[in-house]
Amino acid sequence: MLGRIKGLFTTPIVNPAHFRAEMSTASSKPEIATFASGCFWGTEHIFLKHFPPSEKKGILSTTVGYTGGNPLVTNPTYKLVCGGATDHAESVKIEFDPSIVTYEQLVEFFYRTHDPTTVNRQGGDTGSQYRSAIFTHSDDQETIAKRVTEEIQAKYFTSKGKKIVTEIVPAGQWWDAEDYHQLYLFRNPSGYQCPTHRLHW
Repeated sequence: MLGRIKGLFTTPIVNPAHFRAEMSTASSKPEIATFASGCFWGTEHIFLKHFPPSEKKGILSTTVGYTGGNPLVTNPTYKLVCGGATDHAESVKIEFDPSIVTYEQLVEFFYRTHDPTTVNRQGGDTGSQYRSAIFTHSDDQETIAKRVTEEIQAKYFTSKGKKIVTEIVPAGQWWDAEDYHQLYLFRNPSGYQCPTHRLHW
């Protein structure tokens, strides 16, 4: 936590336009995927590192924010969410072009880049705000997320005696995080990054 706070005071200039792309065809529509896998700085960073919008790999834009929390809490702040009382998860909302990258591929990558077997924890970050979760935006997304979860469980975790604890729940109210959190690790290359945010296979 101290590493995260320390990095908030140095922010090089980053052009957000470099992290946005247009749809490949005007006739199709973008889709949304929402994931939580610990500190949202690292989750956003690793998705954009491997699917850079400038290279047209399917991700059009990302936003970090808070979701999955107490519906009575509106406009939650970083400080409030980090206190754990609101039950919001630090999350990343991804707008993507399904003609280039599929939802299934994004779910698989989500599992590949964190530890989905720890309850309310990633690395040294503990609390419900750091839980592993997939917030689905349609019945199709729910079906795909559950199927991919079963496949990943069987292929990578059952033999190790571990069980995926990732929540798969319908997406609810979304709240954008404060501006200084957006593209944080691109603005602060030496900022805190959870060690679990890496390619695990």
